[in-house]
Amino acid sequence: MRTLVLTAALAASAAVLAACTPEVKAPAENGVCYAVVTPEPGEKGEVRFNRLADNQPQMEACAARLEEMRLRFLRMGGSQTEVIGSYQGLYLFIDRAGVWQSQKLDGPRFFALARTGDGRLAVPGAIDRSPVEAVVAPPMPGKAAE
Repeated sequence: MRTLVLTAALAASAAVLAACTPEVKAPAENGVCYAVVTPEPGEKGEVRFNRLADNQPQMEACAARLEEMRLRFLRMGGSQTEVIGSYQGLYLFIDRAGVWQSQKLDGPRFFALARTGDGRLAVPGAIDRSPVEAVVAPPMPGKAAE
């Protein structure tokens, strides 16, 4: 019984210590876009914020700079298809589907920008899709049209 209580106390203290690990805050510098470099799983190291562009008026402009960087690395032979960035305290995640944003590096992600048919980034509501007309198939040979 005593070992059970001791084990429970150790597990509780480990949970408290794990909850106390500091969250990596994204820089909140106004108008500055950062490329975020995270250590590989299993490696020791800190998250680095590399200044990518200054005077970015909005999050969409920062996402465009990060997308340029992603494509440039892919053209040089890289294989990394996802890029992480930060803009004014938000994390930006860019992949083949579009741009996602989050307040935490490991937090929930929210959809911000979608890819158009030609690969460009756009606000999801700005993509105009014309309604599809109904297609009527011709009648089968030997049967009358209904």
